[in-house]
Amino acid sequence: MEHVLFFDGNTKAISWVIQTNNSIIEQKREHVDIYLDKVTSQQSKYIGLHVGMFWGIGTFIIKNQDVVKIAIDDKSIFEHLSTNQKSHDEFIEKRTHFIKQLIEQRELKIQYTLIRPEENVAAKKIQCKGA
Repeated sequence: MEHVLFFDGNTKAISWVIQTNNSIIEQKREHVDIYLDKVTSQQSKYIGLHVGMFWGIGTFIIKNQDVVKIAIDDKSIFEHLSTNQKSHDEFIEKRTHFIKQLIEQRELKIQYTLIRPEENVAAKKIQCKGA
């Protein structure tokens, strides 16, 4: 099966959207206390990707060996993930480790796609809810 995973985050919340065929699942979560107003928006985006992927697997939307197109609206995140660059941010490196671990464990076929910010439907979810 093939999915498109959109994600976003800010200092208050994360969101993700998983599109599969004609199905669209949208989720938003407020940050837990240890992250609320303590992470940057970029760090929060990595949390959104990690939690969105983990949630998609846990709810059996994303299954072993599925194709997951990860839609990224931030050029530096796109370059970091698509080229396996190292980040100078230890928090981001830890999130990246967990994301790669999920990919390996589930044998997911990942395709990174750079999108324009206005195409990120997960960002619209955060903006619409006033987070």
